[in-house]
Amino acid sequence: MKWLWRVVLPVLCLALVGGGVVTYRWLNTPAGATYIDIADAGPAPTPVALTSTGSSGSWHVDCGRNQERMYNSDNLVAQPGVVGGAHHVHDYVGNTSTNALSTDASLAAAQTTCQFGDKSTYYWPVLLMPSAMTQMDGMDGMSMDHSTIAVPTSVRIEYRGSPVSNVIAMPEFLRGTTGNPHAVTERGANTQHVQWTCSGARDKVTTDYPECGAGQQTVRVFDFPNCWNGTTTDSPDHRAHLVFPATGGGCPLGTFPVPQLHIEVAYTLPPGTHYAIDAFPEEHYSSVTDHAMFVDAMPDSLMATVVDCVNSGRHC
Repeated sequence: MKWLWRVVLPVLCLALVGGGVVTYRWLNTPAGATYIDIADAGPAPTPVALTSTGSSGSWHVDCGRNQERMYNSDNLVAQPGVVGGAHHVHDYVGNTSTNALSTDASLAAAQTTCQFGDKSTYYWPVLLMPSAMTQMDGMDGMSMDHSTIAVPTSVRIEYRGSPVSNVIAMPEFLRGTTGNPHAVTERGANTQHVQWTCSGARDKVTTDYPECGAGQQTVRVFDFPNCWNGTTTDSPDHRAHLVFPATGGGCPLGTFPVPQLHIEVAYTLPPGTHYAIDAFPEEHYSSVTDHAMFVDAMPDSLMATVVDCVNSGRHC
């Protein structure tokens, strides 16, 4: 059964949350958040069939799960140079220096939480436990109490191939975006490639917040575009230079397939917890506003290794 809650009542009790988060848990939910039993969710989409010319490999890099609690309200991809421009808090893995004022040079010089010297930055909105939503509805995320943010149980960073061709190397400092932080006010635009599911029901996906069964993890799934225009690392709308493949898996004319970034962020939450992602105030914590960004800061030699792994059909 799917529920839409329109009121917020600050009824709180102390709870211990899996994954090491201790916070206050309230008994209601934020306005605009919708929840669905995962059993009632739709089927996961069927992957595009791999052709004889496709690249079937994958590359996985461990970047941790933000145990260091690196948070800010910046968005280097969508709002470079604007401190606090996101008006909600982002969760980071990878490059440890990322903020609104980061440059290609500063990213290249920084430390990273990733293996193999991958200095890329990967980020998405934090997942809030209920007391944070009571405190923050309509407020700027910069003032949030970070103890109310759930640390992921796991984060999977994976690069995949194309079902119809080999891939070429991403250019260093390529920017990528999936999902839409303004999806409510923009009527669902650019939301097709971000899904929610549960660890015990991977055949089901939803754009609502899933209610998972006992012992299951709540999982956010981000698939990024991988058809690059071949010339620029960014574009005025931060999307046109890197777009999604067509229905059959091939890239649009004038674009070239690069490794496709796939991210899964999993949380261990008590059954019945009505969590939500942080969001712009006008988006009211809606699950359809989930989104993620990345900046490729792999050394060229590492990117060449990724491409070789993916094109050779290996799982590295």
